[in-house]
Amino acid sequence: MRIGRWLFGLALIAGTAIAQPAPLALAIQAGQVGERFDGYMGFVVPPSEEVRRQVAAVNLRRRNLYIELAGRRNVTAQVVGVATGCQLLRQLSAGEAYLLTDGKWRRWTPGQPAPMPENCG
Repeated sequence: MRIGRWLFGLALIAGTAIAQPAPLALAIQAGQVGERFDGYMGFVVPPSEEVRRQVAAVNLRRRNLYIELAGRRNVTAQVVGVATGCQLLRQLSAGEAYLLTDGKWRRWTPGQPAPMPENCG
């Protein structure tokens, strides 16, 4: 499904861009945890139990938000997640890890275009 420019607004990103606890923030900065194309966080390398719990909590908050927005927009939570993934990938900072639909983890480098899956348009 092609999402194109159909985005869910800044409120969605504000709801997902909550300040991260220190262990998770450090794991993101180190490229051990990153953003996935589907709007969820994932593990580049096996994480500590604390980071695993923190990522699970972030993903649960995102999932609940996606379900809520999906109901208001009469679409699936997956569609909301993928649209959010497009926005989150555009906001990566230098060195942050990301996963596209090909299943390969990469790290964003300044000067590169923002990583975009085909469905982001």
